[in-house]
Amino acid sequence: MYERILVAYDGSAMSRAALAHAIRLADICGAELRVVHVLDAVSPFGMGAGYVPADLLDAMRGDARRLLREAYEQARVAGVACETELIQLANLNDDIAGGVAREAAACGARLVVIGTHGRRGMRRALLGSVAERVARQAPCPVLLVRADDAAAAAQTGGAAEESTEAGG
Repeated sequence: MYERILVAYDGSAMSRAALAHAIRLADICGAELRVVHVLDAVSPFGMGAGYVPADLLDAMRGDARRLLREAYEQARVAGVACETELIQLANLNDDIAGGVAREAAACGARLVVIGTHGRRGMRRALLGSVAERVARQAPCPVLLVRADDAAAAAQTGGAAEESTEAGG
């Protein structure tokens, strides 16, 4: 069914929930897991292009590598084959969603798993959704996982019922 599953991971509660869900799915399906972290080196604070000092960029890369090692270790402990990839954006016209979608295409992912806030109304309109943009751009189905859904799934030992799969 899913030979390769890509999961976007930034260490947030949402992405930890997505990682846990992706590891369970990969284990069930016998799939390889590819964990990606997208580093926005162009606009790291969401305020347009600006100069990022080299020491700050090095620290950001170090944090990203630490997160990827953490994710790799979780997959390894679960017995799931895992690769990690640090993607660094370097173009003003690029964004995190585009980086995830391009990597999904490049690695031949059959499913993308990504965490989502589950915002509604004005907050969603104002803040947008990386997960929604990934679902629109990805070359394969996208599974959106809310942190509270994954917590419920962990308690019941099953898949989160409220997660949504959207075709790409």
